[in-house]
Amino acid sequence: MLDDIYDPDNSIIDDTRVLARTDVVLPVTLPVVHLNNTPVFPGLIAPVLLHQNALIKAVEIALSQTGYIALLMAKSGSGDNPGIKDLYNTGVTARILKKINMSDGGTSVLLQGVKRFRVQQFLKNKPFIIARVEYIDDVVEKDMEFDALNRVVRSLVKSLSKSNPLFSDELRLAMINMPSPGMMADLIMYTLGVEPEIAQKYLEIIDVKERFRVLVSHLKKEQEVSQLQARITREVNSKISSMQREFFLKEQLKVIKKELGYEQDEKSHDISKLKARFEKCGIHEEGAKVIEEELEKLTMIPETSPEYAVTRNYIDWLVRLPWKETSKDALNISKAREVLDRHHFGLEKVKDRILEYLAVRRLNPEYEGNILLFLGPPGVGKTSLGIAIAEAMGRNFYRFSLGGMRDEAEIKGHRRTYIGSMPGKIIQGLKRVGTKNPVIMLDEVDKLGISFQGDPGAALLEVLDPEQNSNFVDHFIDMGFDLSQVLFICTANSTDTIPSPLFDRMEIIEFPGYIIDEKVQIAKKYLIPRLLKKHGLDKSRFSLSLKLINTIINKYARDPGIRLLEKQIAKLMRKIAMSMAESANKKLPDFTVDNIENYLGPYVFNDESRRRIDVPGVATGLAWTAFGGDILFIEATHISGKGDFKYTGKMGEVMRESAMIAYTFARKWISENYSKNKYFENNEIHLHIPSGAIPKDGPSAGITMCISLLSLAMSRKLPGDLAMSGELSIVGKVLSVGGIKEKLLAAIRSGVKRVILPEENRKDLREVSSNIKNKLKFYFVRDMKEVVKICFSGKAK
Repeated sequence: MLDDIYDPDNSIIDDTRVLARTDVVLPVTLPVVHLNNTPVFPGLIAPVLLHQNALIKAVEIALSQTGYIALLMAKSGSGDNPGIKDLYNTGVTARILKKINMSDGGTSVLLQGVKRFRVQQFLKNKPFIIARVEYIDDVVEKDMEFDALNRVVRSLVKSLSKSNPLFSDELRLAMINMPSPGMMADLIMYTLGVEPEIAQKYLEIIDVKERFRVLVSHLKKEQEVSQLQARITREVNSKISSMQREFFLKEQLKVIKKELGYEQDEKSHDISKLKARFEKCGIHEEGAKVIEEELEKLTMIPETSPEYAVTRNYIDWLVRLPWKETSKDALNISKAREVLDRHHFGLEKVKDRILEYLAVRRLNPEYEGNILLFLGPPGVGKTSLGIAIAEAMGRNFYRFSLGGMRDEAEIKGHRRTYIGSMPGKIIQGLKRVGTKNPVIMLDEVDKLGISFQGDPGAALLEVLDPEQNSNFVDHFIDMGFDLSQVLFICTANSTDTIPSPLFDRMEIIEFPGYIIDEKVQIAKKYLIPRLLKKHGLDKSRFSLSLKLINTIINKYARDPGIRLLEKQIAKLMRKIAMSMAESANKKLPDFTVDNIENYLGPYVFNDESRRRIDVPGVATGLAWTAFGGDILFIEATHISGKGDFKYTGKMGEVMRESAMIAYTFARKWISENYSKNKYFENNEIHLHIPSGAIPKDGPSAGITMCISLLSLAMSRKLPGDLAMSGELSIVGKVLSVGGIKEKLLAAIRSGVKRVILPEENRKDLREVSSNIKNKLKFYFVRDMKEVVKICFSGKAK
């Protein structure tokens, strides 16, 4: 039946027509062309570009017969080939005015909207859609509201014509010539260019008065947007005008000053300043040639060019460096000693080394000296001593930390080819202090990193080598700078991570840590006065007895340095400050040994050695760490078994080997001296070192592990006041170990009274101060048999 309506071969379209109010007879059966962007309203002329063959065919058939076509909007998301279900029911009949074939195969059709319609029935959808339509007349109810809306619409259009170019005088003229109010409303809606869905909803409105209401809403919104746009435009134009005015005034001022000879332009002024500094900087001949070339290049570079800023920055760095400026060394030895003693208690070896350097400088001003390495645990005064040394020598001081540094450019600078490049820390420090012979402290040299960006440790080789640093070349300044007069002081907690080539260039000065007596003196002479000033207190409001300071050190601050002690004293001062802040008449706390726990909390440290040596199999060893010495408990126990041996406590490879040697020797010694003792054969032995989360390694616990196993096998307790350190060989020899002073300090801090050490370490006691040696009783042994006699009889061989 549909084939009777349309047959592509016969080109027959049902020619049933209706008579519109405009006396134009319109067909009721029409080919359908879908639109995606916006509908074409009645009375308006608009071009439509078609690419689908079916739509082009529909236009050709319609043009050859009636000249009219149905335009329907496609729903959002329906694509380029929508079906019948994807089309709205309300559309516009359009007359085909012109058809033009395009070079790309498409067709441009000029259409004029004629009348709204509503689809009654889709008759066919291939090769193109044909629909039967019902035409819709506008409903015009003229009353006072209609007239008011009409005037509002016209007024808004007139207002918009001042700011929006779309609402031109031509549009207002077209509004006057529109044959009906409905078509005038359609023209305005089309001009607004609203979204397709909104335009479709508007198209479906038949009542002209309702169309006016919708128009008023959209016109007011457009008016608000236009007003905002106009305000933004005014602000931008105002700023531009202000900037232009300022620019012109500045240019005029430059010209006037130049004519009067008052001032040079900015570029000339910069170059003049650089030249003046160049004449005074005292740079060597090679550098002078470079600066002259760069200054000449700077005069030819436009001020707005990026290269101008790069070149100017480079010259500025060169002329500001202290090429010849030096500070005069204070070579008065007694005065220098006084300065060092004023800042630090003890550390005689360190102070003597600095005074020796000054003494040699006094005899030979050209003496360059060595690179010093302050080695010791945290909090012993390494960094602060560097400041005191600079003061004692009368030199400027510069410090920077190497901890975590991974980029060698931090030392040797960036090349000038990179944006934002700058010299390394060494050159930066020299510029900051303003002299070429400062004291430069390289803090935390043992914490250097290595990454894909380079090895800072390797870059430091040139800096710290006296044979090379007289011509140190930073990548940025790209010329030699003499660092030979700089006193470099490095600090580290351990030497294990310092690269060997770098370590060879350093003279090591060890900071072993402080004993209790030294800490007491430091607290009285240095810490308490400094903290009183820091907290705004005076001696009348805060004081600590020597006995109380001893208690704080023993129970809360057993670290090798003084940081924990400083924190505890500061905590007590805050208690005083709080009491004073709460009430002026409130009684201030009185700190005593009996009540100190009320203010500092429970004791952190106890006399652990005596408490833990209460069963056979527990021995006290002495250990060295990067943070100073420490005591180490070795525990052994057994379960019934077949003579197996295991060990725990996160031991390193060397310590595991020491444990196996200790076990072998202990079994051998028992079998030789107590043949009836089958303890090791009948039991499984377990050796453990507490604090299992902390890695431990090294051979110095060998004799301690062995005596622990012998104590277990013989079921004899070890003395609680006895500690030991020594490497054990497989044949029972006791070999030397390191870190003696740190271990002895740890023994004193932990309440140990007697210490067993290898005979080979007797010479190391020469480096230990007498106030440390006087607090301990020493046993020097050559083999394990002597250790056994001391531990179980108290007598040395």
